Amino acid sequence: MTRILAYRFSAFGDVAMTAPVFREFLEQNPDVEIIMVSRSNFEALFADIPNVIFKGVNLDDYKGFFGLTRLANELISEFHPDLIANLHDVIRTKILDKIYRRKGLKVFKINKEKEEKEHLTDIWNLNKTQLKKTVERYADVFREMGFKVELSHQLRPKAIAKSGIGFAPFAQHKGKMLPLEKSYELTRILAQNRTVYFFGGGKTETEILEKWEKEIPNTKSLAGRLSLTEELDQISKLELMISMDSANMHLASLVGTRCVSVWGQTHPYAGFLGFGQSESDVVQVKDLTCRPCSVFGDKECFRGDWACLEELNIQKIIEKI
Repeated sequence: MTRILAYRFSAFGDVAMTAPVFREFLEQNPDVEIIMVSRSNFEALFADIPNVIFKGVNLDDYKGFFGLTRLANELISEFHPDLIANLHDVIRTKILDKIYRRKGLKVFKINKEKEEKEHLTDIWNLNKTQLKKTVERYADVFREMGFKVELSHQLRPKAIAKSGIGFAPFAQHKGKMLPLEKSYELTRILAQNRTVYFFGGGKTETEILEKWEKEIPNTKSLAGRLSLTEELDQISKLELMISMDSANMHLASLVGTRCVSVWGQTHPYAGFLGFGQSESDVVQVKDLTCRPCSVFGDKECFRGDWACLEELNIQKIIEKI
């Protein structure tokens, strides 16, 4: 049994995208075991994948070079890995890589192609093309090790009986988020025919969604009420999820639920469309040459009017549904 120590600490959506890759890689390579090292609260993402051992860590306990050296030593003594997979490639994981190389372990890391992404998000670049999907970048790390892995890019529905529509109207950054008045109006229309379940987190989001629940009949806010395991279970039972380019799209992918995704500053060309999700379910303003201007949706609007989101007609979302 070959044991691979893999690490990716953030962000939530990026960590979630590793799970379907692990599942298909391990199905095709049953003599391999993956130790996934990440933040403790992400454990539920990997709960039902055979041959994955999840190791949750609190990074505040391992600060600086000496803290990371201690973490590296603890992981070696506990798991005795044969190979190292750096699926993050940030300063913290680069330090871990160096420590493991000094101990004689072979380290393989993700190629993020930062230059290509910078070119893609250059507003003066008028010839924007699809970059490699992030899930394929994860798979490439295992291919580089010498393993074969063919990703299906197919959803695997978990629940048989499905009902209701999930709606996650928030995202971490403004550049990814439909204006709230549009989301409110969309909910009002959808709730006439289906129960709409709200998903979100954080105090402000929860308060807004609870207010919407009171004002719009046939809606139910689940924000702040569910554990990650319960949230995944609930999403698996939905007919459809509506999400911004955010972690909720990747949660829908994990449980095989189709997702209509809304993109503003960001674009599926950067490679972050959810595993198995269809490009035909993507909603975006297509005739803006400045899109995408950001990989993560965290930039100020170059034009100043947020046209990528303000000009997006909710009728386009309703038509997809």
